[in-house]
Amino acid sequence: MSEQGRVITYADAGVEALREEMRRDDSIVYIGQGIGPRGGNFRQTRGLWKEFGDERLRDTGICELGATGAAIGAAMAGTRTVIDEVFLDFALEAITQIVQQAANISYMSNGKIKAPVVIRGAMGAVRNAGAHHSHTFYNWFANTPGLKVALPATPYDLKGLFKTALRDPGPVALIEHKSLYNTKSVVPEEDYLIPFGDARIVREGKDLTIVAMSRMVDLAAKAATVLAQEGISAEVIDPRTIVPLDRTKITNSIRKTGRLVVIDESPSYCSFAGELLAIAVEDCFDELQATPRRICSLPVPNPFSPVLENQMIPSVDRIVREVHEVMKQVRRVS
Repeated sequence: MSEQGRVITYADAGVEALREEMRRDDSIVYIGQGIGPRGGNFRQTRGLWKEFGDERLRDTGICELGATGAAIGAAMAGTRTVIDEVFLDFALEAITQIVQQAANISYMSNGKIKAPVVIRGAMGAVRNAGAHHSHTFYNWFANTPGLKVALPATPYDLKGLFKTALRDPGPVALIEHKSLYNTKSVVPEEDYLIPFGDARIVREGKDLTIVAMSRMVDLAAKAATVLAQEGISAEVIDPRTIVPLDRTKITNSIRKTGRLVVIDESPSYCSFAGELLAIAVEDCFDELQATPRRICSLPVPNPFSPVLENQMIPSVDRIVREVHEVMKQVRRVS
């Protein structure tokens, strides 16, 4: 991507993807709380209701189960639907519709019924919102066969992955991070798609591989800059989608560097970070020069206290410190 060009916010990139696709495909319908005239909690639908009206942007009451069921049913009946859960936390109110219905229907109907629905939600800690509004359980969705999972980390990726999701024949969980909505990057005005399963090499390196998702990509890149000043060359990879996963690009990097560190805002137990460590051992065992490591949030509910929350979530300082520990390891081969 060129470093020169039009710069817009993450929120505006999502709006632009929706506007372009809703103009292109009049079967797209958007359902959610406060997404009409108000433009959404995070400005994620700002200006769309004025252009497309109530028939295509339908404000709902606070009932994720009912709204998600209606969205999935509409998708099965022939529309292409986006259901905005707003806060990912409350997608759990509708989990049976997502897991039991949307993810299964194509298989159970032998492909006769499709569910082209995008399940959109904002995750993660921001402004000390407390335990009810800060979860990052995207790895739960990755454990559901039939459901694709995208984690855009930049405005450029949000627009390209959103447009791809809106053209996919099956259900896609598009999971954004609340702290990213005001971030900016270069986003082309022309139409483009980012294919699922195509990881992005954020920074090339030779001493170790860092894989990070969503907001953690920025922290990993900042940590890599600090490490470079200390003589450690870190390669940073953003999977962009975790289902499907670009396993080849990740394992090629691990084979090159011999070390893996995964940065994940979810707690480590049963996490996607653990899956990446398993892949490293399964595919790259002979090339590993150190024990792969997870740098994750502590296994506690998100505290309201800013001081405690900052201690809970991975930080640049913590990443740098733990990378140094990994670099000190020398694997002994018997």
